[in-house]
Amino acid sequence: MEARRSNSFDASAAFDRCKHYRRRVLDVSQKVGALHVAPAFSCTEIVDSIYNHLMSGNGTVAGEDIFLMSKGHACILQYIILAECGVLTEEDLDRYCTPDGRLGTHPDYGTPGVAAATGSLGHGMGIAAGIAKAEQLLNRGSTTFLLLSDGECQEGSTWEAAMTAANLGLDNLVAFVDYNDFSGLERMSEGHKAFHPLADKFRSFGWDVEEVDGHNSSEIVRAVEARSGSKPFIAVCQTVKGKGVSYMENVPIWHYRSPNPEEYAQAIREIESTTL
Repeated sequence: MEARRSNSFDASAAFDRCKHYRRRVLDVSQKVGALHVAPAFSCTEIVDSIYNHLMSGNGTVAGEDIFLMSKGHACILQYIILAECGVLTEEDLDRYCTPDGRLGTHPDYGTPGVAAATGSLGHGMGIAAGIAKAEQLLNRGSTTFLLLSDGECQEGSTWEAAMTAANLGLDNLVAFVDYNDFSGLERMSEGHKAFHPLADKFRSFGWDVEEVDGHNSSEIVRAVEARSGSKPFIAVCQTVKGKGVSYMENVPIWHYRSPNPEEYAQAIREIESTTL
């Protein structure tokens, strides 16, 4: 993958890519009994924007930008994009979550394109801050991109690392919160009222913050490109869990399960019918 920061952003191309990625997630879901489809769909535009516009490289060569998917349960989306980049193979995807495959249900260090093992939520911010500090010391000019779930922002370790990132002046750390208002089976706004407003909490810790529509690729890219660059930056992205499939949107069980053949067919039809 070539450097992308100087590329002009094409909203139509991003829309088509995201439809394609959602179809591929659904295809993989027909080969395994359990797949985190809805969490992958809530962050599709965010991860696409990172890999296909904001990052230089794909994190496989020293000095390139790095992406860390802290909400590791959505990693099937990252695997699919890495396969599109040629970092992983179609055979890898075919063997996803099988005994002879190398791709598990959460990212594992050592997998090409994967910066760290994640999925035990609450660790990503600390790992990303450490990587960003190391890159500063090496003076390689790279940016570390991080995707958090809103649920893991309940973890105290996230806030300890957020505070440290600001203290260290990690202006090369760009984070995103997939703010879909669900933590497993519970709405964050109902079960964790003190969690809100989330953006103000990051501001109080010394971060630059923007709130965006997490399914609007143009907004996501514009927010990142307009950041001051003097502090760590986070985009709080309003999203819908299961975005694009009517029976999945905001229905908790789709955090965990794969669609049956009839549900799969309906999901494909609905995704195919969406327009920009």
